Parts: sequence; C-alpha cells; structure tokens
Amino acid sequence: MKDELCPRCKAAYSREAIDAALKTCPGCGHHYRMEPLERIAYLTDGGTFTEFSGNLRSLNPIELAGYEEKLSEAEAKSRMKDAVITGTCLIEGRSLILGLMSFAFMGGSMGSVVGEKVSRALYRAVEERLPVVIFTNSGGARMQEGIFSLLQMAKTSSAVAELDKAGLPFFIVLCDPTTGGVTASFAMLADITLAEPGALIGFAGPRVIEGTIGASLPEGFQRAEFQQERGFVDLIVPRSEQKRTIAHLLDLHNCLPGQKGEEV
Repeated sequence: MKDELCPRCKAAYSREAIDAALKTCPGCGHHYRMEPLERIAYLTDGGTFTEFSGNLRSLNPIELAGYEEKLSEAEAKSRMKDAVITGTCLIEGRSLILGLMSFAFMGGSMGSVVGEKVSRALYRAVEERLPVVIFTNSGGARMQEGIFSLLQMAKTSSAVAELDKAGLPFFIVLCDPTTGGVTASFAMLADITLAEPGALIGFAGPRVIEGTIGASLPEGFQRAEFQQERGFVDLIVPRSEQKRTIAHLLDLHNCLPGQKGEEV
C-alpha cells in the first residue's frame, strides 16, 4: 500500500501506521479527520455503546430538487443515516451520553435530524441524570433544509439550557472543522470546551473573512491553538489522551457540591 504524505510535516507514513496512532501522524501528531464508529472504538469501554434515535432520517421539508438523492449518496458514503450518532456508553466505567458528528455525511451539516438527535440526547440526559459529551465536526447548518435547519440552532441551545438547569455536566470536543451554525449554537455552550490539535473552529471560514474585510489573517487564525489563547477553548487534547481526560473531568464534576440536587 502506498504511503500517505502528512499535510503538516510532509513525511510519508503507511496507512497502517497512521491508523495505529488513532489516525494521527506518527511524526508530528497531525490529526486526520475521524468518523464516529472509529471514535467509539477508542473512546468507549468495549461493547458498551448503545445507540438511540437511530431510526431518524431527513425528509425534504422545502421540496428541494435532488435533495433525496444527496441524502442517499451521503448515507452510502458514511454508513450513517444522518450526520450524528447518539447513544449511552461507559468511558472508563463512567456512564454518560455520547454524541459524535460525521463530516462524511454532507459535511456534518446540521439539519432537522441532527438538531432532533442532539436535543433528544440532552433531554434524555436530564431524565436519566447523566453527563453529556459531544464531538462536533461540521460545516454548519444544512442549507438544503432552509429555515428548518436554522431552527435547530435555537432548538439545541434550549435543550442545553435544560441540562444546565438540571446541574448536569456538558462537555464538547471540537474537531476539524467545527464551523457555521453548530459553532453558533450548542458547540459553544459547554461547561468545558475541549478541542483536538489543529482543529479549525469558527463561524465563517478564513477565506470568507478575508474576502469580507479585504485583509490577510494572522497565521493559525481560527485553529484550536489560536482559539485557546483567546479563551474560546479550555484545553486541547490529543486523541491518545481523550478517554483519560474525559473520565477525569467527569470525576471532578461529580465531586463538586450541588451537582446531584443537594443544596450548596
């Protein structure tokens, strides 16, 4: 099999070596994009992930020509029914609700189904008194669904507010890229915001911004490291450390007063 050239350090490594390093460059640590089923394999305790809301599929609410065909193509490409998977699982023995977005499904765009599945996950967490972790990977709202896609921003944000009222932890892991309507809604409402190294995080993309303001942007603009320096990201966590870090954050939260309904 032909070696793959790392886009960051330009070194060549076999696909087997990259996969063994959790889809990162064995030399410089560049993080390649990863799909939900691959994340479930390294994040969760073996065999504990149980999907829910898995039967939901997008319709064509504004009757856009060709949209059904695009959905079918995306499903075949990604082996998913839409751009997010949600389920219950264990991470180092800790129970939680986990959501994972797929960039392979129409750029991880948030349409009615993504908004519904994320909202259901958050409301289920309230009912079952569970923390929530969501890995975001999205180009933004799904314009093929028009106003119905934009409504998901308010819908998911409202569900996050209910989780907050219940005193339950909400952690986000921003992956490359996380942009548009997802960034402008639930992705920036977490109690703790983690990010993968080098992830592009923002609303509009750098090229759009440069074209709008007519000026060059600083090096590394909107990357995870840039966003951490400016307070939008709490911690950058490589994949090799994510499972341990999430388990540690869950333990810390459970030690805080007022998180299980008792008075502070």
